[in-house]
Amino acid sequence: MPQTILGVSAPAKECTDVKCPFHGDLTVKKETVQGKVIKKDINHSATIELHRLHYLPKYERHEVRRVRMRVHNPACLNAAVGAQVMVARTRPLSKTKNHVIIQVLP
Repeated sequence: MPQTILGVSAPAKECTDVKCPFHGDLTVKKETVQGKVIKKDINHSATIELHRLHYLPKYERHEVRRVRMRVHNPACLNAAVGAQVMVARTRPLSKTKNHVIIQVLP
């Protein structure tokens, strides 16, 4: 059981989730992003939303574009709707999930 992953320490709460990076067999890559949880379901999945700026050369302005992605929500973290989270890339966990939540940000 790793104590830290990408500088994030393991949560105090234990879980038996096989797809948990702290208490299971899952390894994560160094690619991380931060987003806000907008949807959550009972199957340990969540949907997060990211905002990024895209430059439009014609108007010499930036526009805000959003990206939504499905992530795995381990039982030991159990991020709530509206929480800011840090997610890390991992192997494909299902058809649509390639990321896992590793930290709930304050």
